Amino acid sequence: MPTKHEWRKAEKALYLPKTKPELIEVSAQKFITISGAGNPNSQHFANCVSVLYPISYAIKMNAKKMKQPSIGYFDYTVYPLEGLWDLNEEAKKRYNGTLNKDDLVFKLMIRQPDFVSQDFFSEMLALTKKKKPHSLLENLKFETITDGKCIQMMHIGHYDDEPKSFKLMEQFALEQGVERLSKAHREIYLSDFRKVAPEKLKTVLRFQLKN
Repeated sequence: MPTKHEWRKAEKALYLPKTKPELIEVSAQKFITISGAGNPNSQHFANCVSVLYPISYAIKMNAKKMKQPSIGYFDYTVYPLEGLWDLNEEAKKRYNGTLNKDDLVFKLMIRQPDFVSQDFFSEMLALTKKKKPHSLLENLKFETITDGKCIQMMHIGHYDDEPKSFKLMEQFALEQGVERLSKAHREIYLSDFRKVAPEKLKTVLRFQLKN
């Protein structure tokens, strides 16, 4: 019997980096995404997070049950929540180094195995709408995203302490003679903040580099 694909074991370079900056090349990956804006402590943000899980598990369970799509199918552990973060355009114009969380824009996502197609996503979206209806399901998209050349590191601690890690990453970029593409960045959440103490939270931080 084929073994289940465990991303923590099989893709350590992407999901379990060291607690110091490193260069990495990230190829194209498939995601279910939802975009939004505002404070990550808001109910809207929590709703955006929660709506990603029912369809991700619907894809996992139905693909396993039906062995569809058959080409390339394998059993797997559902991937972790990820987020792309940036500031809205007005906030970028007046940014002075102080972050107002209400000015944030985000794209939340859960990665999907390569065998998942647009058609299978659409089928599972329709199924999820019937079994677990939610108004935000209409906002879900199936996207392929390529991060390309990046710098990443494991951040351990509270989300509000991330600027310390980004400072290390930007210093590393300077030492390597590379330049950050923009202030936008990716976060991969390896810990459940509801169950893990803030000082022990594990988050992969990553930003893209200019070519």
